[in-house]
Amino acid sequence: MLMFVASLRELDVRHLLALEAVAREGTFGRAATSLGYTQSAVSQQIASLERLVDGRVFDRPGGPRPVELTPLGDRLLDGARDLLGRIDALDADLERFRTGEVGRLTIGTFQSASATLLPALVARLRQQHPQVEINVFESDVDEVLEDALTRGELDLSFTVGDWGDGFTTTKLLADPFVVVARPGQFPAGPVPVARLADEPLIGQHLNSCQRLNEAGLRERGLDPDYVFRTNDNGTVTAMVRSGLGVAVLPLLCVEPDDPRLALHPIDPPMPDRAIGLCWRAGRSLAPVAERFVELAGELGAEVGARSVPALG
Repeated sequence: MLMFVASLRELDVRHLLALEAVAREGTFGRAATSLGYTQSAVSQQIASLERLVDGRVFDRPGGPRPVELTPLGDRLLDGARDLLGRIDALDADLERFRTGEVGRLTIGTFQSASATLLPALVARLRQQHPQVEINVFESDVDEVLEDALTRGELDLSFTVGDWGDGFTTTKLLADPFVVVARPGQFPAGPVPVARLADEPLIGQHLNSCQRLNEAGLRERGLDPDYVFRTNDNGTVTAMVRSGLGVAVLPLLCVEPDDPRLALHPIDPPMPDRAIGLCWRAGRSLAPVAERFVELAGELGAEVGARSVPALG
C-alpha cells in the first residue's frame, strides 16, 4: 500500500486529462482530437498511468467498438475529475489574483497619511477591485512601522523619509512645514522663525514627525517651548483655534480649507517632510499591492501639486 501511494505521487496532470478524455470520447483517436494530442501520445499517457496504478484502466475490445473503463479505471476517474476540477478552480483563482481582482493587503500608516491619503487610495482601489481585503496598521513611530514591515506583518507602509538599504521606497510627495495660527494673528505671507519665540507653541509628543519638526526649528535658531502637547492632529489645531498658541505642522496634518485657521510658510523654510511608500527590498509584491503603489504615486502627484496653492 505504501508503495502504491509513493508511485502515485509521480502522477502527471496529463495522465488525468488523457483518462478523462478517453472515458468521455470512447476511443483513443477521438480523445486525441479533443485534447490536440496525437493518438500515440494519448496511448503513452494511458500506459504510463496504468503502470503507476499497477492495473488496467480500460478494457480494449478492439475494432470499432469503444473502450470501457475497468472497475479500477472507474474508481480512478472519479478522483481524476475531482482533481481536474480543483486545478481548474485554482487556475481561475490565480488568474483573478494575477489581475489584482482578489487579494489581501495590509498597509502601515501614520495619522496624517491615514486622514489625507489613505481614504482616497482605498476608494480608488476598491472601485477597481471591490473584492480585495484591506487592513491597516497605524503608528506615529517610524520604528514600529519599520519593525512590522521587516517581520512581514505589513505588505506596504507609508514612510517619512527613506528607511535605508533593507527597503524599497517610492517617493509620493514633499510635505512642507507650515505655521498654523488664527486668522489675522500674523500678516499675510511667511512668518519668521524668530517671531515664534514670542508665541506659546502647541506641539506633539516626540514621535518621528515631531523630532523632524523640533530639529528644524532648532537649526533655525529657535529652541521651542511647548505649552501643550498631543499626538492628535485635530487636537493641535483645535488648541490653535481656541487661542492657546500657534503650531508648526506638516501641511498634511492640517485641514487647509478650515476658515478658522491661517496657514503661513515659515521663514527660513524648513526641509519638507518626504512622504513615501515602502516595502521590503527584494520582496515580490502581489499584483494588488503593485496597483496600490501605482495609485499612491498618482495621488501623491495630485496632492503635491495643490499643496503650495493651499498656502495662499
